Amino acid sequence: MTAMSNPDSKKIVLDRYEERIAYYWKASQYNKKAYKLTRYLMILLGALVTMVSSLSSADFVKASHALAVSFAVLTPLLAAGMAITGGVSQSFQWGAAWSDMVITASRMEKERDRIVVTPPEQIDAVHELGVLDDFTISETQGFFQRLFGGGPTPSEPRQAGA
Repeated sequence: MTAMSNPDSKKIVLDRYEERIAYYWKASQYNKKAYKLTRYLMILLGALVTMVSSLSSADFVKASHALAVSFAVLTPLLAAGMAITGGVSQSFQWGAAWSDMVITASRMEKERDRIVVTPPEQIDAVHELGVLDDFTISETQGFFQRLFGGGPTPSEPRQAGA
């Protein structure tokens, strides 16, 4: 490895790692919440559609014109809500994004920890920042491939010393 010409290079590299790691953990939490919310909504709406459509054939609902109309309108509205929730969930791929961001943050932490214990004179800051950028590019590319399809397959980030 190339010796560092700037004694602050290790700090610069570690600061960038900390910034990116914090971003990926925060974004993964958002994706986790969105994923879970849409899953719960799908379960709730699916159960409500089943219940409301079943109850709409009950005698007490048929006997009341107001209830019959309400149930007749509510059933397709709940079904539409379920379709919208499912479509949004599929479009944004929150589950896969959550997973990929946790994995990327964990890989970045592994690299950051290696850099922390490496003596400053043994660190090639340019290479280390390239490794960090490769993690970011790989995760971002994977995200857009899931969202839009096509494009080149994300390559694995380069490893230390490579």
